[in-house]
Amino acid sequence: MNKAHHIFRFAAISFLVNTLPTATYVAAQEKVAPAQEQSELAGDLLGTWVYVGEPGHAGETPASGGRLKFITGRHWTNTQADRDTGLTIYHHGGTYTLHGNEYVETVEYANESTRELIKKTFKFAVTVEGDTLTMIGIGNPWKEVRKRLR
Repeated sequence: MNKAHHIFRFAAISFLVNTLPTATYVAAQEKVAPAQEQSELAGDLLGTWVYVGEPGHAGETPASGGRLKFITGRHWTNTQADRDTGLTIYHHGGTYTLHGNEYVETVEYANESTRELIKKTFKFAVTVEGDTLTMIGIGNPWKEVRKRLR
């Protein structure tokens, strides 16, 4: 075998050694991914949202500060900062599940101002239309409209 053949063989083996484990892992993850991750609504929920009011009374997106909600594939967090000082007024978050349009979040951590929420679970009916998230409490008084921040 010539030198070029050895180099090609080395490159091919290196490629397989470095990419095959990743491809196998990704394929395995896709096979066991929960239905929640596969729904369109679950994908639409992902992002950063700012509170703009309640259904029927939504305002404009604030220029700064505001109540932010961050939603990932399994976790969420709420943070409110003072518009003038930037200081955190409250911060709490945890995990959530999504079944159809029923969003259920459990508070797992909080700062001093919202610590009474730790270990509590709250249900919401959720909809996402474009860049608007509406959350209506089920068995709780919260009704929120949020706009996606980009």
